[in-house]
Amino acid sequence: MRLRATASRRLALLLTLAAGMAMAQASAPAAYDRATHEEAAPCPASVPYRSGDSGYNTFRIPAALQVPGGALLAFAEGRRNSSADDGDIDLVLRRSLDGGCTWQPLQLVADAGKDTVGNPVPMVDPRSGDIVLVTCRTIGGATKRQVTSGKVAASVRRVYVQRSADGGSTWSPQRDITGSVKPSDWRWYAVGPGHGAALRHARHRGRLLVPANHSSGATGRSGAHSLYSDDGGHTWHVGYVSGSVSGPLALNESTLAELPGGTVYINARDHDRTAEGSRADAYSADGGLTLSVPFRPQPGLTGPTVQGSVLQVSGGATRDPLLYSGPSDPDKRLRMQVRASGDGGRSWVPVWSVSQDPAGYSDLVQTGPATVGLLYETGARATHEIIRFTPLPPDALTLER
Repeated sequence: MRLRATASRRLALLLTLAAGMAMAQASAPAAYDRATHEEAAPCPASVPYRSGDSGYNTFRIPAALQVPGGALLAFAEGRRNSSADDGDIDLVLRRSLDGGCTWQPLQLVADAGKDTVGNPVPMVDPRSGDIVLVTCRTIGGATKRQVTSGKVAASVRRVYVQRSADGGSTWSPQRDITGSVKPSDWRWYAVGPGHGAALRHARHRGRLLVPANHSSGATGRSGAHSLYSDDGGHTWHVGYVSGSVSGPLALNESTLAELPGGTVYINARDHDRTAEGSRADAYSADGGLTLSVPFRPQPGLTGPTVQGSVLQVSGGATRDPLLYSGPSDPDKRLRMQVRASGDGGRSWVPVWSVSQDPAGYSDLVQTGPATVGLLYETGARATHEIIRFTPLPPDALTLER
């Protein structure tokens, strides 16, 4: 009887230990999942957002960020009651611990009641490792047209920053930085949307840089500018300001990347298509403080009037490309395509036709030493039925063809 009881206790102990190990593996931190993912093949396309889910009418305006050694983050605007750009809009997030194969439940990052929160621009501060998130908010239910026309005070359009010290699991409250980044003669204001940049070269190493746009209170025209922070996102300042507020280009929704030599490349939407094509680009040689080459049309990027994304791949190869994502139909939001440049944005070639379907906003993200993903709006009949994440094929990352 004693031997039988001892054997029973040993069996019970072994079962308890086995169950504990299984639970520990199931609840292991991101490092466990990352190690598994690093040995696995790339995931197929996945859908972190489907319009109509989680009580939201529509999900739009994607932004992506790979936390070094951590989760892949997919931000979006959760539009409560309609697909309109104004109204009750929250900022939401889904995290993936397996490189975009599967997604954790939706998180609410910022909610301003019935007001609009949006235009996510995430980046990682290399000094602290914190995620820094810059967004905009419209107070009092105002619309963009009311702000730009002067029917409401310009002060209702504001700029905020948030932080996460745990890879996006939790977030600080929104902190208003409008007073330091929005001059009194600007009316409309927007950051991004899409990822920001942490500069890595020369004396600007560690600087956080955000592409943004504004409208002039005097002329009503829109122009591009940058925000920069040299203290990890705690204080912010205005950097370059384009001269387009009184010129031929109506610039908004810009995106930027640091080229291998340290020059910053900026690419913007020409909203009015007043010049050739719908894109314009510029360069900064001083870390985004001023423009060394002013904005001029970029006819090599054919597409409709829509936001786009640029990303400088950094895999260590001698010809790591600069990538651009956006619809490729010249007039309609159709045919998402990735194009590449081997000369810092002066010329572009198509490297991957993602889909022939309707497509809208997008954001490129580097997910590993030689892997890149694309988070973009698409659908069978409309551009924002879903937000899809898909890895780029390896041959899209090489210019030797």
